[in-house]
Amino acid sequence: MMKLEPTAQEIKDQRIYAGWGLTDEEYRLISEDILGRLPNYTETGLFSVMWSEHCSYKNSKPVLRKFPTDGPQVLQGPGEGAGIVDIGDGQAVVFKAESHNHPSAVEPYEGAATGVGGIIRDIFSMGARPIALLDSLRFGELTTPRTKYLLEEIVAGISGYGNCIGIPTVGGEVAFDPCYEGNPLVNAMCVGLIDHKDIQKGQAKGVGNSIMYVGAKTGRDGIHGATFASEEFIEGEEQQRSAVQVGDPFMEKLLLEACLELILDHADILVGIQDMGAAGLVSSSAEMASKAGSGLKLYLDDVPQRETNMTPYEMMLSESQERMLICVEQGHEAEVIELFKRYELDAVTIGEVTDDGMYRLYHYGEAVANLPVDALAEDAPVYQNEKQEPDWIKEFAELADFKPSVTDPTEVLLELLQQPTIASKKMIYETYDSQVRTNTVVRPGSDAAVLRVRGTNKALAMTTDCNARYLYLNPEIGGQIAVAEAARNIVASGGQPLAITDCLNYGSPEKPEGFWELWTSADGIAEACRALNTPVISGNVSMYNETNGKSIYPTPVIGMVGLIEELAHITTQDFKQAGDLIYVVGETNADFNGTEIQKMQKGFIEGKLMAFDLTVEKANQELVLSAIRAGLIESAHDCAEGGLAVAIAESAFNNLLGVEATLQLSVENLFAETQSRFVLSVKPENQAAFEALAGEKAIQIGKVTASNKLKLTASDGEIDVTTKKARELWEEAIPCLMK
Repeated sequence: MMKLEPTAQEIKDQRIYAGWGLTDEEYRLISEDILGRLPNYTETGLFSVMWSEHCSYKNSKPVLRKFPTDGPQVLQGPGEGAGIVDIGDGQAVVFKAESHNHPSAVEPYEGAATGVGGIIRDIFSMGARPIALLDSLRFGELTTPRTKYLLEEIVAGISGYGNCIGIPTVGGEVAFDPCYEGNPLVNAMCVGLIDHKDIQKGQAKGVGNSIMYVGAKTGRDGIHGATFASEEFIEGEEQQRSAVQVGDPFMEKLLLEACLELILDHADILVGIQDMGAAGLVSSSAEMASKAGSGLKLYLDDVPQRETNMTPYEMMLSESQERMLICVEQGHEAEVIELFKRYELDAVTIGEVTDDGMYRLYHYGEAVANLPVDALAEDAPVYQNEKQEPDWIKEFAELADFKPSVTDPTEVLLELLQQPTIASKKMIYETYDSQVRTNTVVRPGSDAAVLRVRGTNKALAMTTDCNARYLYLNPEIGGQIAVAEAARNIVASGGQPLAITDCLNYGSPEKPEGFWELWTSADGIAEACRALNTPVISGNVSMYNETNGKSIYPTPVIGMVGLIEELAHITTQDFKQAGDLIYVVGETNADFNGTEIQKMQKGFIEGKLMAFDLTVEKANQELVLSAIRAGLIESAHDCAEGGLAVAIAESAFNNLLGVEATLQLSVENLFAETQSRFVLSVKPENQAAFEALAGEKAIQIGKVTASNKLKLTASDGEIDVTTKKARELWEEAIPCLMK
């Protein structure tokens, strides 16, 4: 027996729309200005998801307009399933990152797994073959049972999905801070390869052309997932488990191969293709029609359903996984059905393209929705939210700079190496298959992952990065550093940074302080992207990452891809052999606010952020890349959390080599986190050539030894410990905490 849906009048009188995230003014706009009548139950549902922040970017559009989005290398910027960048020879790299934070907090395994599934579909919907996955994860401290459970389940979800579908998970980053306790972040990035001629668009055009539904059947999972992602958590409330989808990687693998075959072998009949992601069938269909300036008629009785008595509202809003929407030329439907049948997948015609700009849904022969298509896809209001600098920023500006206490420098280094954010993530990445498809040249554990481009002498370097602590102290400079650090990872691997994708993870944009963080950090990101010539080609916004009114740190995760022109230029962070000379590029200052040592010694971070100069950053990156291309560098490592002492130790770990170095620094400055620095090693026979190239930018501090001893002598103290002991503590820290 089907339950009766509330009438249009009841929806208005009982303010049912408000429970779906529409404001009174938005509802008035829909009923009075757009429709000139009260929307029915299905129509109200369509507007509620399409006008959610997740789909419409209504709070963040003014922010996103700040980003540079084009350049000679950009073939497709924001606005499609993923961005595309030229890598020469008629080939291009396709990439995007997405967040799946709220679902992962509620159902960590499925939330993380379906986050991976969704981002893979974004890539192959462009016509590209996915070649790699990366992630960026944030958790509370590893001291509570809940955080350990979340870490275990989320990592299992990512590896379970990626490993089954046969796409290697090659890199990523994990950080731990108390602010993520109730609201972990799960950001997934996918990278694909494509030939220019195969690039697809998500569009539905050509009157009479068919709209076809392909892939898995529609169920009641994930209904209102987009709305759920656009509100904050309140503890104790029964969370919306129904808003979390369930994934099937084996089905996705079939869907991927079927869609790529359709794109490559049937390009003449394919008009457009798009993933059914957030807001499922409604967003994919409305966006495809709106982008093409056309209208649509959809017949919902024909939608493949795996549950009985599904209502139009449920079918349109379901976020069941492994589904795509395609537009094909009229008369060629049988070809598509035949192709998908070979992969044991449904392919069903569910509608047609019209030219009147209207979006019409029919169920059991009755019209259940009749709206202008742009009203859903384009006409959501855009808000210019109030912004206000938070009080803590003013308070931080007044504080004296933090000075760490370093009585025993060796102990401080060993303690830092065991901080979960710095400690080895081997336990995590070893659950991922990083080698499947055998293109991976540099596996997880170095600055960036590297994959060769088959059939060429080129490779791609890829990374995800963001130090949210810096953004908490100063969103603008912290935003610049997030982009710069990602670029440093790419350069240290021998690559030229090409472009970025971003996952903007923030608290509520409706709070003036929260919106100020988003607004000012976007200024920093945009400025660094212009300086480093890495435009923003794709991304997503994840707001309302709050629990009980307390926000996470502003965490704009930067995913970056770079081009390595020759395989010979691929560089890793490990010292290679005894006798090589060690150099530091970049100056070191007493920069301790927001650092790992401040958090370790005080238990929290505060103060004003270090100075940062994009001109110096760019010059240092250019120097390192030109030295690598000249064949002068044996290893390169970006100096990040924990400072020089940590970067030097990490460079020695993999091959268990020793270091003898003397630094003209006070001992605590070995742990400073000044930006724009690299640790390099150079063969003695290349010393003269490297020094001629580097000039005063690089300082030789010592050499690599075979002694298995890390000996760093500063002006007022020294670090002296075996590489083996330091590595053991670094490798065992997270496994010990997880026990």
